Amino acid sequence: MLSRLHIKNYVLIDSLNVEFNKGLSIITGETGAGKSILLGALGLVLGNRADSSSLLNKNNKCIIEAEFDILNYNLKDFFYANELDYESKTIIRREINAEGKSRAFVNDSPVNLSVLKELSGFLVDVHSQHETLTLNNSYFQLDVLDIYAGIKDAVTVYKRDFLSYSRLKDKLNTLIEEEKKAKADADYWQFQFDELSTANLIEGEKEKAEQELEALNNIEQIKTAISQSTNLLKDGDANIIAAIAQLVSSMNAVSKFHPALNELSNRIKASQVELKDIAQELENVQDEFVFNPERVEILNERLNAIYRLEQKHHTSSVTELIQIKNDFENKLSVFTTLESDIQKLTAEIIQQKNKLLEQAKFLSEKRQKAAPKIEKEIKEMLASTAMPDAKLQIEINSKEENLSATGIDTIQYLFTANKGIKLEVLSKVASGGELSRLMLSIKALIAKLVALPSIIFDEIDSGISGEVANKVGDLVRKISDNHQVIAITHLPQMASKGDAHFLVYKNTHGNTTTSGLKLLNKEERINEIAKMISGNEVTQASLKNAKELLNK
Repeated sequence: MLSRLHIKNYVLIDSLNVEFNKGLSIITGETGAGKSILLGALGLVLGNRADSSSLLNKNNKCIIEAEFDILNYNLKDFFYANELDYESKTIIRREINAEGKSRAFVNDSPVNLSVLKELSGFLVDVHSQHETLTLNNSYFQLDVLDIYAGIKDAVTVYKRDFLSYSRLKDKLNTLIEEEKKAKADADYWQFQFDELSTANLIEGEKEKAEQELEALNNIEQIKTAISQSTNLLKDGDANIIAAIAQLVSSMNAVSKFHPALNELSNRIKASQVELKDIAQELENVQDEFVFNPERVEILNERLNAIYRLEQKHHTSSVTELIQIKNDFENKLSVFTTLESDIQKLTAEIIQQKNKLLEQAKFLSEKRQKAAPKIEKEIKEMLASTAMPDAKLQIEINSKEENLSATGIDTIQYLFTANKGIKLEVLSKVASGGELSRLMLSIKALIAKLVALPSIIFDEIDSGISGEVANKVGDLVRKISDNHQVIAITHLPQMASKGDAHFLVYKNTHGNTTTSGLKLLNKEERINEIAKMISGNEVTQASLKNAKELLNK
């Protein structure tokens, strides 16, 4: 409930502070006095965009502050989700500086406009003649039907499940696209993998093969070098081993005479042993080096195969080729996994769709049952506003193939205001005044079923008068039995229905004009309604009529 509104330096308002209570509050005033300014100021609190043209005094900032009693609004989760301090008396403030830049605060915590707009949707519902366009919105029409049918909670659950279903379908589409791309590459991957796998590559084999082939290709040079070496060591005229043996004998004879000679003698003996071992190893190695043309051919073929694969895959080692083979194997594995994932996801989607269809059929049944009851109640309310032949029909088309975020139903409101006139969609047959009364009837219908925010009616009585205005006023009054209603009106019949009556007026000081707002007492209210009846010149007849309206 809106309990207080403070406006400072906004358009024609220098400073204004007004308190509102439960029930029906009426706001009247001359054309141009500032009734629309009040709505504009409140709109800023509700998240509308602002600019510097809103400032009365361009040197000072504009401040709009509204206090709401939200104790029964169940908004704690919203406040916590947006990291705002929850207060049962919540204050929303909007400040606009001379450059047109604005800031918004909820309980002194800064917020952006998107949060402010979301919050304001729970607090205030502004209903004007222009808002009747909402009646043609299928989502609004369906929402009214769901509220009346008592399935809002079930619809919320369904929408949550449908969102999960939609995400599953999006995921499936992504996987299918990935699979299509993978299919285009799979044959290529398989061929490359098979070729590398068939090659039976082994880490380090290229280096070993190159070394062996080089030795085989230089076998004569190797054997000559070994033969020369063995001759020098033990077989030739210059027999190194025999010479060292003589050296060992000579050193043995004198080693006992000096420690250094003994050490040198030992080192010579060690060299003798080492050279004998080297000579033996050379003979053994020489036996191994036998030219084998078949082995040369095998090594050349193997190395050529490795070189070809390295060139093809732009690598320089068997290690890299093995890694490439593993990469192709992983891609093929992922492709296989994709097929499995698609199958599992498809089955899950079918299961989820069947669940949604069951939920949607339940919602559809409830809507089908509720529609005739709504039509009956709306007809009665429209009759009470001097539209005895008006008729609303809710057309529901249910098809499983139409499964959407709202179920399987597509709905349409058909309307006629006169007997004998064919029912047509609202936009084709209803005038502004008729739409306004229809919207008012719908709000009166759902007001008793759901906790609506504070409702502001902005001259919804335009285009009507007399007893029709009186009936519309009764309907507005009925809504205010359970909800706070603020009605801006120019009709005395509507004005007389209020629990409180505020007058918007102008003040002129020199070259400056400002607007103000005051709460009228009983006598002031009679005079104001009398003016609304007869104009600025109040007559005894208009005073009498005003009193009669207030006493109804």
